Amino acid sequence: MDEIVAAILSREATSEDIAALPLPETYRACVVRKEDCGMFEGMDSADKDPRKSLRTMSIPVPELGLGEALVAVMASSVNYNSVWSAIFEPIPTFTFLERYGKTSPMGKRHDLPYHAIGSDLAGVVLRTGPGVNAWKPGDEVVAHCLSVELESADGHSDTMLDPEQRIWGFETNFGGLAEIALVKSNQLMPKPKHLSWEEAAAPGLVNSTAYRQLVSRNGAGMKQGDNILIWGASGGLGSYATQLALSGGAHPVCVVSSPHKAEICRAMGAEAVIDRTAEDYRFWKDERTQDPREWKRFGKRIRELTGGEDVDIVFEHPGRETFGASVYVTRKGGTIVTCASTSGYTHEYDNRYLWMSLKRIVGSHFANYREAWEANRLIAKGRIHPTLSKVYPLEETGQAAYDVHRNLHQGKVGVLALAPREGLGVSDPETRARHLDAINLFRTPAG
Repeated sequence: MDEIVAAILSREATSEDIAALPLPETYRACVVRKEDCGMFEGMDSADKDPRKSLRTMSIPVPELGLGEALVAVMASSVNYNSVWSAIFEPIPTFTFLERYGKTSPMGKRHDLPYHAIGSDLAGVVLRTGPGVNAWKPGDEVVAHCLSVELESADGHSDTMLDPEQRIWGFETNFGGLAEIALVKSNQLMPKPKHLSWEEAAAPGLVNSTAYRQLVSRNGAGMKQGDNILIWGASGGLGSYATQLALSGGAHPVCVVSSPHKAEICRAMGAEAVIDRTAEDYRFWKDERTQDPREWKRFGKRIRELTGGEDVDIVFEHPGRETFGASVYVTRKGGTIVTCASTSGYTHEYDNRYLWMSLKRIVGSHFANYREAWEANRLIAKGRIHPTLSKVYPLEETGQAAYDVHRNLHQGKVGVLALAPREGLGVSDPETRARHLDAINLFRTPAG
């Protein structure tokens, strides 16, 4: 592995040089183990500690298949699906791996007593399998997390509709929180040249998810002038939604949970910010009963920030805690687009405010290859920027996941894999210099 790292860091190794390097028999990866699936049984989600379940261990390099690539991972990042894997919710991810293992002999590779997790990476292609023509060893890449088979007609208008669609590193094995990752070649995209390895690894999943959810015609189809309510607007997902709204001429109304996070949103350029902790919004009276008076108070506050207008789009991902309020505050004919349920999967809302006001609820899940490519293109052009706030070494991925689980972070939390330190991998310093303040926004004292 040292030889691989040295070749990459030299910036002089050719494709032939990289292809000639011997692959190690094993590599280090952050894993959960099947034998640990019951370790949090009976505990509330909030009390489960990813530091206890995530381990760094050496595992064999997987066999390379048709249309696949092995990538030397320089850096990765933690997404909420890494937290779900670590706390075995909503079900242990070994259920996904077992199901995948029954599909084919190549699928069987993924059904193991350990799961190497992680759905982001920035790195260098080491090997490509048969049928791969667009990529070669030595290419600097990032990867999106959509894994598809496309043997069914269903996926050919939108690959997210493929019955065999999976999220790499969550529903497949050999993910990005590791020194080597196995990906399908159609997951690969060019690494933005002005970013370091850890910066380039941060946007992938969340930026692509936000792009489909907010911008794409498969999501809310945002247009100029739209008022957009963004929950968790300084977080891993919301920070990209905020940037996409601002870049696209929309008016984000950013909801955050602290003055510090409010300042981050203002530093991104947002003018309308609601600190829901400071303003003490309590949408639930108790575990079973929501409080419509709080919905109304929230809606009034939004109109104060928009010149009397309701929001056209609600960018939803908290789920149970906020969904009733989200449906209520959306304008007549507006859209609530949801991609996750970090506060609970059972959503409750008053349907009178949906059907009588002709509102729409749209489900959105990650992004197809085209949407992920467009989202990455915006990063490469410096229109959207990484929101990296902190970086851990691979051995401390458990702590990184703990930070995300406890909402102790802003933006994204990165993880160094093969990169020996931060700041490496930049090959376009001129572009970087133009955008340096925005790139470092989440790492400055204000952020």
